[in-house]
Amino acid sequence: MKLHRKLAKLTRPETYWRGWRRAQRSVFRLPFGPVLVSIDQDRLVEIQKHYAGAKYADVDQWLRVNRERVQDLKLHRCPPLRVFDLGCGGGFFLFILKRFNHSVLGLDVDESPLFKELLEVFGVPRTVFRIQPFESLPNLHQQFDWITAFSIGFDRYRGTNLRWGPGEWEFLLRDLQRRLAPGGKIYLTLNPLPNGDYLTPELRQFFYSRGADIERERIFFPNGVKK
Repeated sequence: MKLHRKLAKLTRPETYWRGWRRAQRSVFRLPFGPVLVSIDQDRLVEIQKHYAGAKYADVDQWLRVNRERVQDLKLHRCPPLRVFDLGCGGGFFLFILKRFNHSVLGLDVDESPLFKELLEVFGVPRTVFRIQPFESLPNLHQQFDWITAFSIGFDRYRGTNLRWGPGEWEFLLRDLQRRLAPGGKIYLTLNPLPNGDYLTPELRQFFYSRGADIERERIFFPNGVKK
């Protein structure tokens, strides 16, 4: 990378915040020992052998990725909360939260045998549902303190590179807001667009108008969604 690009990165606010999060993780550590103690290790080894080479079969790697997510959201340093994770995959994030007595629920499609087996060994509950534009989520008969979604893939039309616009996001965010408990928060992380950006200018303005804090791929509603 050229020197001027390195210097430009140092002036960006996101560089500061990423450094601050790394420092926070060092101070408020989350050791793996207590997290892993309840796992059936023999069953986990069987799963990893059976799915060797699959992206999410490297359980240690993905637990470490999700440990950082838990640390960055400070969910290992707060009283028990109700957390709902969209696109929960194998349940790594929610599994870690369970170790801190949070009440957790995932939502995802049922297309991956690996994810199903990981959810079972982690003891993470999941509602099977495919998120579609302009379609409400199922009635879960509860409200949540946090709603999360990481590396979102549901915001695109299947078989195309077309992404959701403000209309589709407005519908989903309103639906999620109804499921938030008073004082609840929504935290999303997006995948990049083909050009490497995470948001179009139109979508960035939309999220800002609904009360989001935006840092590159991170879209955070600390006070829920504004009307």
